[in-house]
Amino acid sequence: MTLTVTDLTVARAGMPVLEGVSFVVAPGQALVLRGPNGIGKTTLLRTLAGLQAPVAGRVDGAGEAVAYAGHADGIKATLTVAENLTFWARIFGTQGIGTALAAYALEPLADRISGELSAGQKRRLGLARMLVTGRLVWVMDEPTVSLDAGAVEMFASAIRAHLGQGGSAVIATHVALGLEGAALDVSPFRAVLPAPGSDAFDEAFL
Repeated sequence: MTLTVTDLTVARAGMPVLEGVSFVVAPGQALVLRGPNGIGKTTLLRTLAGLQAPVAGRVDGAGEAVAYAGHADGIKATLTVAENLTFWARIFGTQGIGTALAAYALEPLADRISGELSAGQKRRLGLARMLVTGRLVWVMDEPTVSLDAGAVEMFASAIRAHLGQGGSAVIATHVALGLEGAALDVSPFRAVLPAPGSDAFDEAFL
């Protein structure tokens, strides 16, 4: 499934942060988003994932095809590692967690209560969740936070495997992952805010 973004404008707290964003991500491709902190990468990713509506423009080929991984790991602290993955597999209507456990070297931790994991282990579990979604389009926001070098390579390998199976990914990251794919600096799409005192500026706060 091809993800097509056309002339997209996204807003945070009612104020546009990026405007006129357009790109295409075909099956088997990854797009890495670049740009300074606070420019709107997270807002853009949340819009792609359908968690908020765009101000203008279109997102085609997303919807039910998207799995989103944000800053939170999305795990239940009172469940074991295996129980967490099983829970998400049932939510997404898929079966089997063995591949997800193996991809992030979680087999020795399968029976560990998730709340007892280190920050890096929790992040690995949160990323392993993507592997049980069955979704073709992965949208990921700074996925390598709390990961050591070995775990970053696990993540990169999981992405390569996903792309090799016809999936695609849009990833905001400052880490070099060694992926073959395009990068998009969103800085040129920074929204031009109306001047204070203008009608458009006042309307933004109504």
